[in-house]
Amino acid sequence: MSLPIWTPAALSSESRPLAGSFWRLVEAQHQVSTMKLVETVEEQALLESLLEETKPVLPPECRGLDYLLATPFRYGAVYPHGSRFRRAGRTLGVYYAARSVTTALAEMVFYRLLFYAESPGLPFPANPAEYTAFSAEVATSSAIDLTEPPLSADAQHWTDPRSYDACQALAERAREAEIEAILYRSVRDPAGGDNLALLSARAFSRPAPLERQTWRVHLQRRTIQALCAFPRMQIGFSIADFAGDDRLKPQLD
Repeated sequence: MSLPIWTPAALSSESRPLAGSFWRLVEAQHQVSTMKLVETVEEQALLESLLEETKPVLPPECRGLDYLLATPFRYGAVYPHGSRFRRAGRTLGVYYAARSVTTALAEMVFYRLLFYAESPGLPFPANPAEYTAFSAEVATSSAIDLTEPPLSADAQHWTDPRSYDACQALAERAREAEIEAILYRSVRDPAGGDNLALLSARAFSRPAPLERQTWRVHLQRRTIQALCAFPRMQIGFSIADFAGDDRLKPQLD
């Protein structure tokens, strides 16, 4: 199947404003991973500062941003594996998020299941894992929407569960057209919620997350339970919800 060809000029003509808050998840250990190595908060601050100096440089557009927003845009290091809108190698960063926390959870759960499916013999953890969900506010005049015409006509390419070639080529042309954000349908969310790929940190309208939630996610053989204490929420998934990707077949057998 040949890939769709959208020129930078054509993408520019489809550019439209986009604003809203979008959710992303990170492992909660990002907040405490260095605490066990030191004895005081002053020592931890010094250690974090030294670690920061060893990391790849942040582009100027990230100046003043909270590290949770800025980190995906770090340059200099080789991106080890391609993602939907970013090729592997020394490529420009992409910040992935979701319109709802449920969709963000579905994305995270899928990739955790994939990790275990590709690690034969490794059992699911006995205890729930803890994650921080946070929302960031986005406002840009230069976004494209793959869920609406005319770009939705190529939905079979944008939603391929395994091949990202079309999406990566689209993102490269979108950068040429100075597009800052791509709205697209989640392939992993059973409900088909919206995802966002930010190509530029300039699209953040606030420098820090708006809201944070702590989620405990328990992977089990047939079901996944996600619990949030405040605000109180519970979201459940079945492993069968993700059966559209045959890489998870070991988990379904």
